[in-house]
Amino acid sequence: MDGYLKKFQVAAGKVGTQATAFAQSTGQQLNQSAKLAQAGFSLPKECEKAARILQTFLADPEHPETALNSIPKAVLQQAKGLAIFSVIKAGFVWSGKAGSGVVIARLPDGSWSAPSCIATGGVGFGIQIGADLSEFVVVLNSEEAVRSFCLAGNLTIGGNLSAAAGPIGTGGSVQAAIAHPAPMFSYSRSKGLYAGMSLEGTALIERKDANREFYGQPIPAKDLLEGKVPPPEAASAMYEVVEQAEEIDEKGVPQQAYIPSQTPGGQEQPVTAYNLSGSTPSGGSASAAAPAKDNNAIFDA
Repeated sequence: MDGYLKKFQVAAGKVGTQATAFAQSTGQQLNQSAKLAQAGFSLPKECEKAARILQTFLADPEHPETALNSIPKAVLQQAKGLAIFSVIKAGFVWSGKAGSGVVIARLPDGSWSAPSCIATGGVGFGIQIGADLSEFVVVLNSEEAVRSFCLAGNLTIGGNLSAAAGPIGTGGSVQAAIAHPAPMFSYSRSKGLYAGMSLEGTALIERKDANREFYGQPIPAKDLLEGKVPPPEAASAMYEVVEQAEEIDEKGVPQQAYIPSQTPGGQEQPVTAYNLSGSTPSGGSASAAAPAKDNNAIFDA
């Protein structure tokens, strides 16, 4: 018995040492990534990054069939705003996340506002092991969602307003799903493995310093998102990606969509993940299975 106890104690000690080393390693990676992100943070670079991110979430005009595994054209057309950002997350039990991006708003004439830089942050606790770089597109479906960011200079996912998994694809199922949408639709794709990745509690915070540096004077997010500043040339590629996706010709594209599950009361049920790689995931329904685009897993967190 003493021999077994001794072996158990030795094994437990090794596990504890490995866990501590892992926590220190991932913590150092997160800190280093956050410092690098902060050092290279600028509005032009964030707009370039946002354009690249949007290209992975939106349909390619040259290949209309990609609409089957993209944020729907109809969702974009009625969007009141978009938040596009990336998040680095790492940890062992305790987790930290940091990221950056931009927010733009729809103006009364249908065009898009000048971008406002944002940073993200948050901590969590639970069975969360790994390191992950995730890219997010949060569709602001209401004027209230845009106004909340404008007035406070920040927005907390799941705090100020709720976010739900948005539909993907084309056809009447998408139209029905967006008839009475949640304040925000969340879409993401990950470049890593992280048990417990979530947007809940993530704060989108106005980067006043980055805005001031680019625009040459302190301009609040409210003025930027209300169109008081002309859209900058630095954001032209980002605008072009969105506008092309809004105008994509879906004639001849099958009406196929994945719609997140709903509760009996009609409330959208957030999902951990869904993948349009050819089968209907749990937690949702599909009018037809859609092929994957570059094997992207698009999910709401």
